Amino acid sequence: MLAPISYKQAIACILGAVVSFHLAFTTPWAGFFAGIQLFCLFHLTRAPSMRVVFYPALAMGMAMYGPQLGFFWGIFGQMAGALWLLLALWLTAFLVLARFCVTMCRGPVAVALVPLLWTGLEYARCELYYLRFSWLIPGYSFATDGARLPQHLLGMYGVGLAMMLAVGLLALMSGKARWPAHAVALLLLAVLTNLPAPSPPTDPDGPQVVGIQIEGVDSRRLVQLLDDAVAAHPDADLFVLPEYTLDYGVPERVRDWCRAHRKHLIVGSLDYPVPDEPDFYNTAFVVGPEGEVVFKQVKAVPIQFFKDGKPAPTQQVWDSPWGPIGICICYDLSYTRVTDELIRQGAVALIVPTMDASSWGRHEHELHARVAPTRATEYGIPIFRLATSGISQAVNRYGTITDMAPFPGQGERIEARLDTGRPGRRPLDRWLAPAATAVAAGWLVAVGPLWWWRRRTHQKGE
Repeated sequence: MLAPISYKQAIACILGAVVSFHLAFTTPWAGFFAGIQLFCLFHLTRAPSMRVVFYPALAMGMAMYGPQLGFFWGIFGQMAGALWLLLALWLTAFLVLARFCVTMCRGPVAVALVPLLWTGLEYARCELYYLRFSWLIPGYSFATDGARLPQHLLGMYGVGLAMMLAVGLLALMSGKARWPAHAVALLLLAVLTNLPAPSPPTDPDGPQVVGIQIEGVDSRRLVQLLDDAVAAHPDADLFVLPEYTLDYGVPERVRDWCRAHRKHLIVGSLDYPVPDEPDFYNTAFVVGPEGEVVFKQVKAVPIQFFKDGKPAPTQQVWDSPWGPIGICICYDLSYTRVTDELIRQGAVALIVPTMDASSWGRHEHELHARVAPTRATEYGIPIFRLATSGISQAVNRYGTITDMAPFPGQGERIEARLDTGRPGRRPLDRWLAPAATAVAAGWLVAVGPLWWWRRRTHQKGE
C-alpha cells in the first residue's frame, strides 16, 4: 500500500492541481503542466482520510471548470452552475474510487489500476453519456504546433493514461533518486511539448480548399462573398461555408454560382425530410460544378439543450474527386466515436463546417480550436475546420496549423491544399479507453464488497 500523505501535502496537491490545470489550458507553451495536474491528482488519492478527498475535490473541480467554462453562463444561464458541478462530480468520483484502490491494494496493483480508473471515467464522461463533454481533458492541452507526444500512436485518452501511469511508477520510487527522477520526467515532457513542428509535404496532391467565415448573412450577400473569394483564389477546387449558413436547403442562386464557376461547394443548411413539419436535420450539403447536390451529411450528435436537429441516421464519406473525404459538423469533431467511423471508412481528410457564435466569447473559441489539431495528429490526416466567427483552421496531418482566421473575423478567409495521399489510422486508445471503462465499472461494483470484506477481516484480526 502506498503511504498516506499529510494534510498539508493534500492541500498543496489541491492547489497545485488547480493552478497547473489553468496554466495548461491558457498558455500555449505550458501544456506540460497537465503532467503536474495528474501528479497532484494521483497523490491526492493518498490523502489521510476520505473526507479530505470528497469535499475538497468538489471545490477543486468547480475551481477548475468554472473559470474555463465561464461562457456557459451566457449560453445556459443559471444552469451553468449545475453543469460545472456535474463535471466536478466526475473528478470527485475518480478521486474517491482511486483512494479506495490506493488504500486497499498493494502499491504496484494500485499504480496499475489508478491510470485505468482515470482513463475509464474520462472516456465515459466524454463519449458515453448524454451530457458528454471532452474539451478539458489533458490530451487537449497539447494542441500546439510543437507538441510531439505520441498522440498518433496513443490517442488523446492514451496520452493521459500514459502520464498517469508514469506518475504512479515514480511514486513507487524511494531514496535520493526519487525527486531527480520527477524533475527529469517533467523536463522531458516540457521538451516534447515544445519541439519545432515537422515540415509538411512540399507538393500535396489534394484539393485547394478555401473557407469563408460568415455569421448571419442572406443568400444574396453570400454569393457576393463567394464572388470575392473566387476572384482572390481562382485556382481553388472547393469552397467551404460554415454550419447554419443557410436556412432551407441550397437555394438556386447558390447552385447557379457553382455552375458559373465550375466549383465544388460545401455549405451548412437545414434539411427538412417532411415539408411543413418542424423536424429537421442539421446538414452539410456538397454542391458539385453542375449545381447539383452530390452528397450530404447530417450532424451525428446534436448539441444538448439546443434546437440542433435530429441525429444522423447514417455516416458516410464523400467519394470526392480527390478521394474519400469525411464531413462532420461542428462539435461532432469532439467525439472520437463519430470521427472514428469516418476513418474506418477510409477518409483521407476531414472537413468540418462549424457554428461558433461570436456572442459566446473568445475563450470558448480558443478551447474549441484545440480539437482539430489534436484530431489531425491522432489520425495523421489534414483537417479543414471552418467556423462562423473563428477560430477557423487548416491543419496538416502533423497537427500543425497552416492557416487560420481569427475571432470574430467576419468575412475572413482561410485556404490550404490538402494532402490526401493516405487514409487516417485510429490510435491505440480507441480500444484501450473502452477497456479501461470496463475496468472502472468493475471496480465500482466490486469496491463495496471488497471494502466490507477487508474491514471485517481487520476486525477479526484484532
